[in-house]
Amino acid sequence: MTVATPPSNAMPPIDTRYTRIIAIALPVLLANLAMPLQSVIDTAIVGNMNDTAKLAGMGLAIQLLSLLLVSFNFLQYASSGLSAQALGQLANHADDSASNTTKPSNPLPSPLLSILQRALLLAFGIGAILLLAKPWLIDFGLQALSANPNSGQAAKTYLDVRFWGVIAELMNFAFIGWFAGQGKTRYMLYQQGFIAILNIILTLFFVFGLNMGLVGVALGTAIAFWLGVLLALWLSRRHLQISWAALFQADRQHFTKNKMLRLFSLNKDIFIRTLILTLSFAWITRLSAQSGDVILAANAILLQVLSISAFALDGVAVSAETLSGQAAGRRDWVRFRIIVKRTGVVSYGLALMLSAIWWLGMPTYLQFMTNIDSVFTLAYDYHLYAVLLPLVGVGAYWLDGIFFGLTAGSVIRNAALILAVIFFPLSWMLYQQWDMTGIWLSVWCLLLLRLIILGGFLYHAHQTGSYEKLQPEH
Repeated sequence: MTVATPPSNAMPPIDTRYTRIIAIALPVLLANLAMPLQSVIDTAIVGNMNDTAKLAGMGLAIQLLSLLLVSFNFLQYASSGLSAQALGQLANHADDSASNTTKPSNPLPSPLLSILQRALLLAFGIGAILLLAKPWLIDFGLQALSANPNSGQAAKTYLDVRFWGVIAELMNFAFIGWFAGQGKTRYMLYQQGFIAILNIILTLFFVFGLNMGLVGVALGTAIAFWLGVLLALWLSRRHLQISWAALFQADRQHFTKNKMLRLFSLNKDIFIRTLILTLSFAWITRLSAQSGDVILAANAILLQVLSISAFALDGVAVSAETLSGQAAGRRDWVRFRIIVKRTGVVSYGLALMLSAIWWLGMPTYLQFMTNIDSVFTLAYDYHLYAVLLPLVGVGAYWLDGIFFGLTAGSVIRNAALILAVIFFPLSWMLYQQWDMTGIWLSVWCLLLLRLIILGGFLYHAHQTGSYEKLQPEH
C-alpha cells in the first residue's frame, strides 16, 4: 500500500472538519437551488392550464433542451478550472511584484477577463448554430423522444420561442463557471436568483396578463435569461473593477486557436460522461412518451424532484471536489480518506433531510404543480418513488465530486460507458415488464448503478493504495 506523504510544513493542513465541509457547500447549495427553478416555474404554470397535452409537451421540451444545452456545459467546467488557475497565477504574480519595483506590463485582470471573453464568444457561436438549426433540431428531437401529435405540437410551440434564449443560456454556463472558479459564489446566487425571480414575474404577466399561453411561458424564460446575462456582465465589470469599454476590449494574444480549443480539450471526458447521462434521462422521457400523455405529464412533474434535489446535493459534491482535490494535490491520502468519509456522512445526512421534506411536502407540491385530476392522481400514486430519490441518488453525486477532485477524467468516462452498457437494456426489460413502475425502477437503477460503478473504482484504489493511478499523468 502506498505510504501517505505528509503535507509540506510551509502549507497549513487541510481543514477536514464537518463545519468546513458545510461552509463550502452552503453557498453553492443556495446558488444551485435557484438554477432548476426555471423549469419548475414553467412546468407549474403549464400544469395549471388544465391541458394534459400541454403539460406532457412541456416535459418533452425541457428534456430536449436539456439534451442540447447540457451537452455544452463544458463551458462551465472549463471556465471554472481555467479561472481558478488564472487566479492562482495572478496571486503569485502579485507576490513577485511586491518585491519588484518594476510595474507589470499587463494589468492583472487581463487573463481572467480573456477567459470569460473566450467562453462567451464560444457560447455565442454555439448558440447561433443551434438557433439556425432550430427547425431541424426540434423536429428530429421530438421524433426521437416519441412525441404524440398533441404533446409534440405543444412542445414545438414552446421551443419555437424558447430557442431564442439558447445563446443566453449557454452564456449563463460560462458565467457560472467563471464566478465559481474564483470562489464568487454570491455572484452566482445573485445572477441565478435574479433570473428565477424575473422569470416568475414575466411568465405570470405574459400568461395571465396577456393570455399568451405556452408562448408566454417560453418568452418569459428567454427574456429572463437575456437580462441575466446583462446582470452578469455588470457583476463581472464590478468584480474586475474595469470600465464597460474595457470589458469588451479583447487582447489578441489570448484568442489564439490553441487557447480557444483548450475549452474543448479540457473536458472531452466530462462531455462523454454528461452526454451519456443526458441520453439516459432522454431515454426515460421517451419511455414515458410511449406510455401516453398522462404518464409523460405525471413523470415531468415528479422528475422535477430529482432536478431540485440534485442541485442541492451538488453543494456537498463541490465540497468533496474541493477538499479531495486539495488532498490529492498534496498526495495526502490519509486526509483524502477522511474527506471521503466525512463528505459522505454530510451528503447522506442532507439526502435524508431532503427526502423527509419531500415526504411532508409532496401533497402540497403536486397541488401547486398541476390542477389536472388524472395527472395529479397518477403522480400521487408514484410519489414515494420521487420522495426517495435524494437517498437513492446521493451516492452518485457524492462520488462524482470525489472523482472530479481527483481530476480522474478517464475513470469518469469509463464509468459512464459501463453504465450505458448495463442501463439501456436493463431499463428496456423493466419497462416491458412493469410499464410505469418499470420507468421509475429504471430511474433508480440509473442512480444506483452510478454509485456502484464509481464505488468499485474507489474501493479498488483504496484496497491497493493506488490512488495516484486514478489521476492523469502530468
